[in-house]
Amino acid sequence: MYDTAEFRKGLKIEVDGIPYLIVDFQHVKPGKGGAFVRTKLKNLMTSAMVDKTFRAGEKVSRPDLETKEMQFLYKDEASFHFMDLETYDQLAIPPDHIEATTASLLKENTQVAVLFYRGIPLNIELPTFLELTIVETDPGLRGDTASGGSKPAKLETGAIVQVPLYLKIGDIVKVDTRTVAYVEKVR
Repeated sequence: MYDTAEFRKGLKIEVDGIPYLIVDFQHVKPGKGGAFVRTKLKNLMTSAMVDKTFRAGEKVSRPDLETKEMQFLYKDEASFHFMDLETYDQLAIPPDHIEATTASLLKENTQVAVLFYRGIPLNIELPTFLELTIVETDPGLRGDTASGGSKPAKLETGAIVQVPLYLKIGDIVKVDTRTVAYVEKVR
């Protein structure tokens, strides 16, 4: 059980049998009446945002969450397929359970952390940085420099990021998965 005094951004709680992530919170102590905590919660099952107010000192449950390291194997028309790295069991997750930005960065054989709630996969967390190959972009022109500007580039996973003008097809770039942004050229 968590007390409202323990609330912080990123804490996962369970309210009415549903797991939530605390996105924002504010302790309020009005001049009249009891103190309370105003929160903005993200439903981990549906990604819907909810505003909820708790009385100060109120208790909330800890959700039955488990994180497993898994490897992304492949995607077919029906689902994304992952393998548990400890038991080698395979798991198929429907595309509607995976955020679009995460799906656009999934590369075969990438290790990811899959969050489970009572045995149901909820979320996939990618590594912070991935190295991906540019498969489509406008050709660089003579005189393009590293600080001159940017152009869109399509990566091997289908994601599109802004890259410096001098990069070309076949270059490998490091991408920040949190912002889906170019970080640096690898080779």
